[in-house]
Amino acid sequence: MKVVISDDYQDCIRHLDCFSKMAEHDVTIHNDTLDDIDALAGRFRDAEAIVLIRERTHITEELLARLPNLKIVSQTGAGFGGHVDLEACTRHKVAVAAGGTGTHSTCELTWGLIHCAMRSIPQEIGNLAEGGWQTTLGEDLFGKTLGVYSYGNIGSQVAAVGKAFGMNVITYGREGSGERARADGVPMADSKEALFAEADIVSLHIRLIPQTRGIVTAKDLSLMKPSALLVNTSRAGLIEEGALEAALKAGRPGFAAVDVYEQEPVRGAEHPLLSMENAVCTPHLGYVTRGTFERYFGIAFDQINAFADGNPINIHNPEALD
Repeated sequence: MKVVISDDYQDCIRHLDCFSKMAEHDVTIHNDTLDDIDALAGRFRDAEAIVLIRERTHITEELLARLPNLKIVSQTGAGFGGHVDLEACTRHKVAVAAGGTGTHSTCELTWGLIHCAMRSIPQEIGNLAEGGWQTTLGEDLFGKTLGVYSYGNIGSQVAAVGKAFGMNVITYGREGSGERARADGVPMADSKEALFAEADIVSLHIRLIPQTRGIVTAKDLSLMKPSALLVNTSRAGLIEEGALEAALKAGRPGFAAVDVYEQEPVRGAEHPLLSMENAVCTPHLGYVTRGTFERYFGIAFDQINAFADGNPINIHNPEALD
């Protein structure tokens, strides 16, 4: 099959061990992200299969109408959100395959960002490189309150690490979240407002779906302590547009650590958070590790091979196969 992979920023896919699974296919890899519909249609014109790197490229009705050869979209990771129009794919007889496995990489980055923000690590590295010495006074994690919103796969991992650091961990979320938290001995906050008001660090771990877009409001942020830290390694759309920047300027919360943005990739340091001294920002590194990529792409390639062999797996719109 003719396979196209886009958005490989580091040019790393061809160097993964699992890439050997594509030996029987004609694979083209692009290292940038395109938004223009004409450019996307040109890039994918001959593709029979597209491999998506998470949500970096959107598959829409308008695009599908210009890709008559496309047969399957293979998603990396366990699921997909609004970047794939599943109903349009079904109408165009394009199968959508998405399977995956859990990862610890986002939890690990979350704690890296927390340490950077709480101990001013980026600033102190810069000071030392410029010939200076200590200029800040860091904060302990021990004894502080960590608020995890909400308690799913990644949230529960973050909570476990918080406990290991001697933190008081609380959480908030839907009933399923509460059941898992109670089973692990993690208390639920009385309300969302209480979570934001009581926690010294609030870490977001919510799936972005239409119902959760903007679920963190300006009012929620205004309840946080002036010394508090807001961490978002999930999705930018969870926070009401513009609310975090305004809240940081107002001083509640006092700090933010962010890995995700409304429009990605961010080029030319154009995002307002990048110029704020009380924000630590990374370029969506949460799942970007060799181990995670080997797992994610290994399954994505298995999905293409199974489809080519006539035994499709992990298909989310089986009607497209009729």
